[in-house]
Amino acid sequence: MARGSKQTTRTNIGRTQTKQSLFSGPADIVQPRLIFIVAVAALTVIGLVMVFSSSTIQAMAEGSSPTAYVTKQAAITLGSALMCLAIAGLVPYVRWLDRLLLAVWSVVVILLLLTALIGTVGLGAKRWIVLGPVNFQPSEFAKAAIVLVMARLLSQYRSSDISFEDLALRCAVGVLLPVAIIFIFQSDLGTTIICFVGIMAVLWIGEVPKTVFWGIIILLVVLGMAAILLTGYRGSRMSFLNPRADPYGDGYQLIHSFYAFGEGGLFGVGLGNSREKYLYLPEAETDFIFAIIGEEMGLAGALVIVGLFCAVLYSGLKIARNAPDLFGGMIAGGCTLMLVFQAFLNIGCVLGMLPTTGKPLPFISSGGSAMIGSYLLVGLILSVSLGSGADAPIFERRREDLRVVRSTSRPARSGRSGPPSPSGADASSRGRGRGRGSGRRAGGTSSRRHR
Repeated sequence: MARGSKQTTRTNIGRTQTKQSLFSGPADIVQPRLIFIVAVAALTVIGLVMVFSSSTIQAMAEGSSPTAYVTKQAAITLGSALMCLAIAGLVPYVRWLDRLLLAVWSVVVILLLLTALIGTVGLGAKRWIVLGPVNFQPSEFAKAAIVLVMARLLSQYRSSDISFEDLALRCAVGVLLPVAIIFIFQSDLGTTIICFVGIMAVLWIGEVPKTVFWGIIILLVVLGMAAILLTGYRGSRMSFLNPRADPYGDGYQLIHSFYAFGEGGLFGVGLGNSREKYLYLPEAETDFIFAIIGEEMGLAGALVIVGLFCAVLYSGLKIARNAPDLFGGMIAGGCTLMLVFQAFLNIGCVLGMLPTTGKPLPFISSGGSAMIGSYLLVGLILSVSLGSGADAPIFERRREDLRVVRSTSRPARSGRSGPPSPSGADASSRGRGRGRGSGRRAGGTSSRRHR
């Protein structure tokens, strides 16, 4: 495709997207969009309820109001939702092919470097920047930037805008550099894994050769296991295999998570009636909030959460499939798989199926940076969905212009020239349409000259 036609397509998609609403467009595009919105909204509402339920005791123990945590979380959620709508409605996803992405990536890398230099240590890791009353975790914002950069570079390579050498060099700087900062300077293996899941999702949707794709996966698995086993504090997290071997040390949190699920049974002990939130279960309102859901809402409530994340996965991948181009598909698919992977990573840790990584449950756990980062990904996915209907009005007009013309007479013999007689104009035209198997557009001529 020529550069001029690419620019025209981007402009058309951007103009049409600004005129669309979240609820307008073709049915096959609007349906997954609505499923996605409803699932995210339901998870957010459940999250606010569970943050209030699980944080009241912790808040009172700190001398604050029982509603301190949920009030702060509600304010952050509202701001995140407004930011998400602004990204979806005002920033067409094709804008990320321009200089806007370079500016965003530069800000993210600067924040990551500042975290390594002047960051605050929390829970044994230097991952936070504190500016007065505001503290945030830049790595949560880096996830969206990494997916966008990877999708842009692969899209440029697939369209022959850059060579393979340029692709490798730019990936090393634009993708691996921020991931390396997160892993080396912040010791955040969980976020590193989540970032690589988004990168691999982009490569999968971008249809890289299978040998390259699986070779990268095998290499990442080997490096991940080495990072866990060769590091002392990460190796201690393997206690999830037998938490009762150290019930008052490394296994304490997981054992109380099991207690919560055991108390919950099928339908739970009732909303607000958790016992583990009375300072028995550490991080009850953040990383291990799924255990409180299992205790208060039982297996039924836990399955509802799993089902909603499955709905996010289904609808997000449908949005990626309906994307107008490969770039949009890679953005939507990468963001969706990154969100859902983090959710099931958290659930697996709480259930004792995976080592504890300290990653929150998207839309549900208490935490401002996590909520903003999750809604950043949601905004990008909705932006692709809105852009998917950009060409719909054009296609609909073309379809309305088409007319199916049936013939009741045989086609005219070859050798006749000139227009048909007035009395047989319709029959001759219909005959030629049938003989050639062609239709006719309204407002135009569809007759053909016979040789």
